[in-house]
Parts: sequence; structure tokens; C-alpha cells
Amino acid sequence: MQNPLFKAIENKTGVSMEDLFTLANAISYADFTDEKQVRKIVRKVGKLANKPVSQQMEDELTKSILQSGSSLSLKDIEKLL
Repeated sequence: MQNPLFKAIENKTGVSMEDLFTLANAISYADFTDEKQVRKIVRKVGKLANKPVSQQMEDELTKSILQSGSSLSLKDIEKLL
């Protein structure tokens, strides 16, 4: 049985709740001082959001995240994209 709220979110965003939970889990346990992890998360968010992330944008986002050195929420990453 699927929660109606989750179903509504999936219908509105086109992203499965499983994918969102996987991303949220990756973000909550990520080391935001590790460039490889940060790049992986940036690419994953772009893919889930169905927004192309150019190499230049990936570089800028990664640099910005590494400089802040703190954790990010999905909302923070959405603003960056």
C-alpha cells in the first residue's frame, strides 16, 4: 500500500519516492568536504530534477559546496540548480 501523499508527490514531480529517499539518505550521510561525493550528489540531483548540469555548473556548485563545508538540504541544492 502506498501513502496517498507520496503518490501525489510522485505525480507532481515525476520522481519516485524511492529515488527521493535514496537521495535524502545520501545527503544526510555525505561528507561535504569530499569532492567526489559532492560531485556525485550534484549529478544525481540534476538527473532527478531532469536538469542538465554542465561541467562548468558542476564545477561551480562543487566549489561552492566545498567552501561552505556544511551539510545541505534538498532545498539548498535546488536553489543552486
